[in-house]
Amino acid sequence: MSIEDKLKWDKKYQEKSSLLELREPSLFVKKYCLVAKGKDALDLAAGVGRNALFLENRGFSVDAVDISSVALDVLKSRSKGTINIIETDLDNFNSTKSYDLIVKCNFLDRELIERSKEFLKSGGVFIVETYIEDKANEKPNSNPDFLLKKDELLKIFKDGFEVLEYKTFLNESYELYKMKKAAIAVRKMLS
Repeated sequence: MSIEDKLKWDKKYQEKSSLLELREPSLFVKKYCLVAKGKDALDLAAGVGRNALFLENRGFSVDAVDISSVALDVLKSRSKGTINIIETDLDNFNSTKSYDLIVKCNFLDRELIERSKEFLKSGGVFIVETYIEDKANEKPNSNPDFLLKKDELLKIFKDGFEVLEYKTFLNESYELYKMKKAAIAVRKMLS
């Protein structure tokens, strides 16, 4: 685990109390969790758990992964106790388990997306929602490495996946800066 990354994210959660607020789950998660054939879910970069808690309340068995113990402590306090909390650096996360649903929102790590495809069961659903390069973005110091390129998600999932839905939209109103997002829900083809 990169201690620098852990310290950075813990500090971010400690200093910005708004990040600890319980928020609505992703609309894509609300819609496409219904398509998952089973109830095993993985929430990557789960943070304080807006998506993990939603899935837990719908009967999913959720593994919630994040580097921040501050965020995960909040998630644990809100959970019914059935969410499996995994504190680790996502750079090193691997799973021997297979999932019916994988969710990855607001954190772009292209290599993790590629690696996580292997964790998805045949017929499973993968949802990615994160920020995209766009002239409408207001955040002045956005690192381009953490922003999707136009149609990049479609390219990432072009082989072996059926696209259920893809769209771009402006982020949620509670966010500090107006930013463009892209979201995709795909189903892994049967093998």
